Amino acid sequence: MTASLRLPEDVPAVDEPYRIFLVEDDSGDAVLVEELLYDTGLKHTLRWKQTLAEAVGELTRQPADCVVVDLHLPDASGMAVLSAVQQACPQAAVIVLTGLGDAQSGIRAVSAGAQDYLIKGQVDGALMQRALRYAVHRKQAEQASAELRENRIRAQENTRLERGLLPTPLLHGDTVAVTTRYLPGRERAQLGGDFLDVVETTDGTVHAVIGDVSGHGPDEAALGVCLRITWRALVLAGHRGVELLDLLEQVLVAERTRYDMFATCTLVELDLPAARATVHLAGHHEPLLIADSTGPAEAAHGIALGIAPGLHHWQPSTIALPPSGALMLYTDGLIEGHRGPGPERLDTEGLVDLIARAPRLNTPAFLDQLISAAQQLNAGRHADDLAILHLGWGGTTDPVGSDAAAPGRGGNLR
Repeated sequence: MTASLRLPEDVPAVDEPYRIFLVEDDSGDAVLVEELLYDTGLKHTLRWKQTLAEAVGELTRQPADCVVVDLHLPDASGMAVLSAVQQACPQAAVIVLTGLGDAQSGIRAVSAGAQDYLIKGQVDGALMQRALRYAVHRKQAEQASAELRENRIRAQENTRLERGLLPTPLLHGDTVAVTTRYLPGRERAQLGGDFLDVVETTDGTVHAVIGDVSGHGPDEAALGVCLRITWRALVLAGHRGVELLDLLEQVLVAERTRYDMFATCTLVELDLPAARATVHLAGHHEPLLIADSTGPAEAAHGIALGIAPGLHHWQPSTIALPPSGALMLYTDGLIEGHRGPGPERLDTEGLVDLIARAPRLNTPAFLDQLISAAQQLNAGRHADDLAILHLGWGGTTDPVGSDAAAPGRGGNLR
């Protein structure tokens, strides 16, 4: 995620009047401020309250661009006035209006977050104009800088979460080629909970998982990372099938931040010497078996994790594997987009059709072309996180058969 500098939306545009709010108990001083504002020549609106309680109530309901405040009011004085104004209208610039003998209070107020201070009786129209404009723009710059810092921190956190969602496959040999893709649903979107992983155990079996935590955001991403790490640890500890799904569900229920959070996933055990794969579906769709032809691998469907904890409604399915080919696991962000200008969704049938018409490319280029084609058909009407896990074997990276072309050769899937 790239952080960018963006001014707050609530500041006045160039041709819009400044919304000024005066908190002053002395009516004579209030009239002088009104005359000074008139002398500035700036477009403005002015509201005036004599007590802090009245000011806080109105600022909460209707914010201002700049608050000019006296620190000595009938119901409050000193830094407590400044603090209350800042809490009531945090986006407003604050100018402290103080007496000649109280200049130190103005300096302390600036140290506490006010943008400027003015001394009563020593202000003319030019000074008022300069103070007002500088205060508002200084506040804008402070808010933009704070947002930039937050965006940078968020980007760093997202990067750490993404690393957890997309680990390095743990393989001992090169009999299985693993290729992955992960895309956020929209530019600067919050993280989703899509996750995937691949582990090869000492018996030569390649284990794979792909999953999707419901919802979007850091909580969902953190839960996805938790499930992915838990899956890897459990697989290496020897847990398989329904027992593995049951343990994953227990972790999900214990770690989720809302009771309605759930996760779908597909588990695959790839046994190439026996030419078979064992698949468990937990609320997820079947992987695609890509060989001479392409289609969904027939597998029994089961309930998503966390929907009905303890139900254990999962069954293993065995899939016969050809000597060379691939299994492609993916999340629903790849197929839930539109198939064209009409309301029809791409779905699995449309995805299979795209693959059947794919040019002969190496696997990374093929996946990129596939995603690009799906996005073009969707034309931005549906946005969701998208993850793909492609497991190829048999000495070929061609997605639809032999005669794979060089990486630079392209084509249109549409």
